[in-house]
Amino acid sequence: MGMIERPIVIPAVAADGSLYPIEKMHAHITGQLHLAVSVFVFDGDMLLLQRRAQGKYHCGGQWANTCCSHPHWQEPVDACAARRLNEELGISLPLRRHQTVDYQADVGGGLREHERVTLFSASADRTRLVPVPDPSEVEATRWIRLADLRREMLRAPQSFTPWLRIYMDLFPDLSFDRAA
Repeated sequence: MGMIERPIVIPAVAADGSLYPIEKMHAHITGQLHLAVSVFVFDGDMLLLQRRAQGKYHCGGQWANTCCSHPHWQEPVDACAARRLNEELGISLPLRRHQTVDYQADVGGGLREHERVTLFSASADRTRLVPVPDPSEVEATRWIRLADLRREMLRAPQSFTPWLRIYMDLFPDLSFDRAA
């Protein structure tokens, strides 16, 4: 007998700023503001990108930052960022926490991201770091110079997730400690 997959419950943000549990797909169908994390692994001016697996519930096959996800209900965002970096890419690195930003984006299929996302970064030596992607999450990885990423986004914006395009607009050099 197979396991029954339980819905994933994530923290949503109420109008008063308090958190409450919401099923992940319901948050995306209704566009409810919810918590998220985005991780960026750099080697100098090179960024590690991931191409989302085709089977993902949205944005499959598009290039995204190194890792992004939602904390489970009552999971600290720092723990979520480290957990998902390891689960998606088999990477464990010291993460630096940056600012939190809100954004909204249509991600297709009648789904919306409306996220309060905490940004994290890490440094790595790309000649020594060997990602081991979970194929159900990540189809491919590659390192790219930020200038090349900007050029590719201009040529083929649909190849990149809406949130990565938003981050590049807000933080052109992906330096998250300065005000947007």
